[in-house]
Formats: sequence, C-alpha cells, structure tokens
Amino acid sequence: MIFSLRRLGAGRRAGKKMGDSGIDAACLDTEVAVPMPFRCPISLDLMKDPVTLPTGITYDRGSIERWIEAGNASCPVTKQPLGVGGGLYLIPNHALRKMIQSWCVENRSLGVERIPTPRIPVSPYEVSEACKRVAAAANRGDARRCGELVGKIKSWVKESERNKRCVTEGGAGDALSAALETFGSASAEGQHGGLLEEIVSALAHVRPASEEGLARLGSATSLHCILGFLNSDDLSSRQNAVLVLKEAISSDRIWHRALVDGIEEAMVRMIREPIGPTATNASLLTLFNMISQSPNSDKTTSKLLQLGLVPLLIDLLLDSSDKGVCERVLGVLDLLCESREGREEAFGHALTMPILVKKILRVSNLATDFAVAILWKLCKNEEGDDRRALIEAIQAGGFQKMLVLLQVGCGDGTKVNVRELLKLMHLHKDRVDCVDSSLDLKYLKRP
Repeated sequence: MIFSLRRLGAGRRAGKKMGDSGIDAACLDTEVAVPMPFRCPISLDLMKDPVTLPTGITYDRGSIERWIEAGNASCPVTKQPLGVGGGLYLIPNHALRKMIQSWCVENRSLGVERIPTPRIPVSPYEVSEACKRVAAAANRGDARRCGELVGKIKSWVKESERNKRCVTEGGAGDALSAALETFGSASAEGQHGGLLEEIVSALAHVRPASEEGLARLGSATSLHCILGFLNSDDLSSRQNAVLVLKEAISSDRIWHRALVDGIEEAMVRMIREPIGPTATNASLLTLFNMISQSPNSDKTTSKLLQLGLVPLLIDLLLDSSDKGVCERVLGVLDLLCESREGREEAFGHALTMPILVKKILRVSNLATDFAVAILWKLCKNEEGDDRRALIEAIQAGGFQKMLVLLQVGCGDGTKVNVRELLKLMHLHKDRVDCVDSSLDLKYLKRP
C-alpha cells in the first residue's frame, strides 16, 4: 500500500519563505511506502491494533473480527480452523505495534500520523466478574462500591461496539436491573439518588437479556425510580429513563400487574417537551406498547386522551420529517382511534384529514398502512348523514390517493380498507372540490 501525502497546504501557508529557500514545488508531493509486515493481510492497510491468532498470523483487530463475525471459521492465510465457539483468543502483538508507532514517528515529517495505543477490549471473564461484584455489593448495600462497578461497565460500553456486545452478552443488564430494584427499594427517603441515576444511564445502553432481568426492570420499585427521572428537569436523565422504560414496557411480565401511577402523564410530557429523535421514538414506542398490550387498554386510552395526546401527535406528525417518528405517531393514532372518544379527538383537530392524506405514499409502506387504517376508522364509523370526515378526506385529495394506492399496490388488509373508502368517497366526490395534498398544511384552515 502507498500513502500519498500531499503537503500543498503547508506550502501555501509558507508562501514566500519556501520560494526563497529554493525548495522545488514538486518535492511537496511525497509518497511513503508502508512496509509489508505492517500491513494487515486482510485489508492491506496499516495495522492500528495488531493481534496474533493461534495460527501465528497477525491481523488488524478490526479486520479479523469482521472476518469472524461474517461466519468464517478458518484463518484467512493458513486456512487452519479457528476455535470460534469461545476458544479463540486474539493476542495483542505489542512488539509489532510499537514498531509501527516508531515507523510513524520516523516518517512524521512526511505527514504520517502516529497511531494511538489501542485499548485492550474487555473479556467475557471481566464482564462476568464485574456482574458478580455488582450483585455482591447490592446484597451488602454498598452503594459506593456498586457505583464504581457501574461506572466501569459504562466505560467499557462507550469504548467500542465490540465491548458493548460483550457486556450485553455477559449479562450486565440483568445485574444492573437487580441493583436498580435493590437500591430503589432503599431510596424511599431520597437515598442513593446518584447511584440510581448512574444505573439508569448504564441500562440505557445495556439491556437485560433474561426474563428475570426484564421482570426486575418492570417491578413497581424499578418503575417508581424510572418515573422519578422522567419527571426531572435534567434532559439526559429523562432520555435515559425513557429508553429504559421502553425495554421494561416491552416485557410481557409487566402486564401481570398495573403500571405505577403517573406513567401516562410522564409519557405525554415527553411528547409535549421533546428532547430529540431518540427520546421521541422511544416515547412513542412505549405509548404504543402501553395501549396495545395493557389488559386495561380502554382505561389507558381514556387517560391519554384526557391528557391531550391526540393534538400533540398531530402537531408532531406535521412538523417531523423523521421516518421512524412518523410511523410511530401514526401507529399510536391508529390505536387511539379504536375508541369513539379517540375518533372524536382526532377529527376535532383541523389538520387531521389533510395530514393523513398527505402521509400516504410519502413516508413508508408501514406509514401508509396506518394512515389508511385511521382514515377508514374515521370515515366508516362516522355518525350522521352529513359525512363531514369523508368530505374532508375527499377535499384533501383522498380519492385520488386511494386510486393511486390501488395501482402501485399495498397489503391485503390495506387494500380492503382502500376499496371500502373508494366506495364511500364515490358517492360524494362530485359535490366537493379537492386540494393538492402535497401543499404545506401548516396554515390550512378548516372551512
């Protein structure tokens, strides 16, 4: 491999001084050949973290890990089998790494940058030992020691994606969930607030892997702790809390008991006072699971409607261009429109029909399915002879959109809804004027 190191920028900055010294401009284009022993046999690039396999061949760590993750079980050079199922050890080649760094320093004047000394990735044994010590510290009630171990787990996770996978597979999420429940039950008087915040921050990156860990995360004690951070004013704490709550709500175990009071208010606040796309997506997915999986979904829906969730979702759908956010907003709206109160709230917003028609065929197939389902529920279940919802859908260009959707194709369930909507719209389409559904709807007023 050849590095083409052009130092023209330095020459321009030197300007007249370089011209006075008699340096030829052609010398500014310098090529540096990387010695063959310093190249990775897989990528042929300069190795930044050389590691040696039991076969004796040295590779760059990132290259050989990608090779193994792709399903290969043999050495790329010798073709010898590797113990991929837990018996493979990548031995750091410190001697070669120091030689590469020395070579970089020697060629620094030619523009070669010294590679930094890599951190050694965490091993499954280290993760296992850390989890055992977290559990032991929680049983003793040693908040200080537990905080140190949680901080170490967080630092591992932040170093690399490989470390994150290793920590997750090692069961760190289960240990952290157990610690959250243990110290949360002892914090009724405000104790261990800093430790609990640290645990929730770590759990936002490391999810529990077992059913027991998810059950502990969804316990009343843990949910009370999460709710406390959701109601705080610190944006980072609120985002971490909603990410953890998303995992807790997704577990089937949690629905064997009622959610703690205040969860609905906290989730509506997350929509009303958005932090960012990550937190918003997690909040919407949590709301979707709360409505769809709860055995008391009617009660949950009624409470969310009373808190004014529907207008917030419509405004979010109008302002957001994020695909995931739009899909999740439409999914939650679809669930809310299962009830008569939800349909009344949705139709009560002046921009519901235009924005639903506009999102069809504009975001994704899933968003289109949700939008058509909502339109069908609003128009099919409409009471009275005036058919205001149906007429507004036609005025927003819904009839044309339904025709196009049949032509381009859609799912079977959506196709049934489209055909029924076309039958209803056909009876009224000659009596109303249509508008272009691609127009900006922010300032559109209902007649």
